[in-house]
Formats: sequence, C-alpha cells, structure tokens
Amino acid sequence: MKSVPRISEAEWLVMKVLWSKGPSTANEVVEELSGNTKWKPKTVKTLIDRLVKKKAVSFEKEGRRYRFHAAVNLAECVRWERWSFVRRVYGGAVKPMLAELLEDSDLSAKDVA
Repeated sequence: MKSVPRISEAEWLVMKVLWSKGPSTANEVVEELSGNTKWKPKTVKTLIDRLVKKKAVSFEKEGRRYRFHAAVNLAECVRWERWSFVRRVYGGAVKPMLAELLEDSDLSAKDVA
C-alpha cells in the first residue's frame, strides 16, 4: 500500500473540506468549518500548515493568496486508516473485527446475508 501521511482527527476535518470543495483558500476552509467547529482562523491555518508539511496538502500561489488542495486521495487515506485500525486493535485479524461489528450492529438477518 502506498505510504499515506498520518492525519489527525482535526486534520481530517480540513481534508474533508478540500476533498469535497476542491482547491480552496485558507479563508474558504475557515468559513466552511465555522458551522462545525468553534476554531479560530489561526487554528485552521495551523492545521493547513501541518498538512502541507506532511505533504497531504499542496498549494498554488495566486497573487497574495494561496489556494490549497488535497495532495492525497480520500480513498487511499480511508484505506490506510482502516488497515491501521485493524493492525492496532485486532493485530491484523479481519475476521474477529467483522464478527464484533456484526454482533454490535442492529443489522437484520437480511442485512447480514
């Protein structure tokens, strides 16, 4: 599996904006997150800077502004997170994880089949 940078939970929120909205300025990301978080603009800009350093986000300069875009694919990040979880929590064993998920879910017999 291709190496994917480790992205924190807070950084995931920023990445979700970039994945859904496409290339955006820092202020556009701040505005998009303002309804879901109580973060100050400086916090969002710090998260963007961290993601740039991790090479999860890249940017293009437009005059005095920067337009940021995701440099990693959502599907690759989700896949990496999924396998990271299975390795950490279940020692890489998928069957016990699936069994527990099914046991803890409100799935009908039809859903399980």
